[in-house]
Amino acid sequence: MFVANHISWSDIHALNSLIPLRFIAKSDIKSWPVFGYLVTKANTLFIDRDKRHEAGRIVEITAESLMAGDNLCFFPEGTTTDGSGAEGALALPFKSSVLQAAISANTHVWPVAIRYVNEEGGINTEIAYAGETTLVESMQKVLKQKNPVIELHFLEPINSVGQNRRDLTQRAYDAIVTRLTS
Repeated sequence: MFVANHISWSDIHALNSLIPLRFIAKSDIKSWPVFGYLVTKANTLFIDRDKRHEAGRIVEITAESLMAGDNLCFFPEGTTTDGSGAEGALALPFKSSVLQAAISANTHVWPVAIRYVNEEGGINTEIAYAGETTLVESMQKVLKQKNPVIELHFLEPINSVGQNRRDLTQRAYDAIVTRLTS
């Protein structure tokens, strides 16, 4: 199971360009033009975050998928940020419920730190799909980028055996934030 901070819809494409992944995503993405079709065809696991009972179902399905050998990825912040830390941290606190699936499947959690950099080496917030930016605006901003650069830092995997989900979640979060601040 891969977990990462989340900045843009382009995170998914960048990660998938290196490792074939199934993603866990909020159910309303299914209705997005073009992307909804593509993520459905990519065998994405959808969760309706408005229904509390969905968490147990998605954990069970995710654990089964991991035990079947699938590479799964999700963004435990539950939303995107612009990656600059303007929200108070370089990543928002992680939600822990889905990480129970890694524990149930006795698998590793692989933290991935994602950063978009500009030509000066700073954070490229123009790539972000965050705040009040619409999907169309985000796509336009990304397409206007001359040479966008994304850094994907695959960090040391964390063995989930014997872990509780809150500690496992915190370890993944700490690893990602530590890498983003270095």
